[in-house]
Amino acid sequence: MPLLSPWWLAALALLLLAPALALVLRQWHAYDGFDHTYTHETNARIAELLQGEQLVPPPRLPPDLFTTREVAQARPLADSASRQWELLDADFRQRLLTVFKLMREQHGYEMVLLEGYRSPERQVQLAKLGLAVTHAGAGQSYHQYGLAADCAFLREGRIVISERDAWAARGYEHFGAVADAVGLNWGGAWRTLVDLGHVELPRAGVLPRRATPG
Repeated sequence: MPLLSPWWLAALALLLLAPALALVLRQWHAYDGFDHTYTHETNARIAELLQGEQLVPPPRLPPDLFTTREVAQARPLADSASRQWELLDADFRQRLLTVFKLMREQHGYEMVLLEGYRSPERQVQLAKLGLAVTHAGAGQSYHQYGLAADCAFLREGRIVISERDAWAARGYEHFGAVADAVGLNWGGAWRTLVDLGHVELPRAGVLPRRATPG
């Protein structure tokens, strides 16, 4: 049997390596535990929710829930954040309420809105706190257009944010999958500023081209 030339050997190696490389790249872009099959498994249920009757925002929670040490450390100035559902874009609001409903019914997680609409002035105020809080300036965040929200979990009457809590970490995995399933971008999948509680609804022509997450 004749020996293969170096060119044939190189071509064969490339063919064998290509599938493995594609798998590695796919996993590199995915958040650990993120279930990318969720969309396909629940399409019918989600379509029913999004096209059915309009979901109603939950009752407002007591303000002191947002002044605990955990909330203050994880979300600076959370006590003065807007949690007015009516200021959110109608389409985004319905999708976010659908996420809350599915998280409660399918995974047993009660969710709360930490911040929705954010004025340009507040965005500047948060930007001054540093890149660990936000990378976006005024007009560069979907929050300014009612198309983004920061969320957390409610457990035994307290807001839980930290992913160091194993229960919350599992919740964020579900949250990311459900958000993706209803067409929202999840901050937990970002590479520059991972924000597990953040979701947004991208819309062409809204943000400047060089806008950054936050």
